[in-house]
Amino acid sequence: MTTQRVLFLCTHNSARSQMAEGLLRGFASDRFQSFSAGTVATQVRPEAIAVMNEIGIDISQQESKRLDRYLGEPFDFVITVCDDANDACPVFLGGGERKHWSIPDPSAVSGSESERLDAFRAARDELRGRIASELFC
Repeated sequence: MTTQRVLFLCTHNSARSQMAEGLLRGFASDRFQSFSAGTVATQVRPEAIAVMNEIGIDISQQESKRLDRYLGEPFDFVITVCDDANDACPVFLGGGERKHWSIPDPSAVSGSESERLDAFRAARDELRGRIASELFC
């Protein structure tokens, strides 16, 4: 069985796209190869690592990568998970289906640690639902 290649894109490749990459790898690495990148590379947010650990997926070794690293590579799906990345996303040659999931940015939430973690959990859970409904069908 051939695995499908999926690229998740976000602006900073620090939270939403990182969690999506980890979710897909954690739940279906036998069916999908998952990657993530950003229009700007930063670092993986500790809150993203923490909420993924809560569901048994370790993304602590993932690194933030720039989008240009993957230009020209073939993907079955290119999925933007933030509106800014959707606007800036280039056309990927080599086929593939383009999807856009407008997931609220948990990194933009201020407040207590508990409030910030709740925002990351909400993004994680929304990503998990979208992956299940749109990629596993």
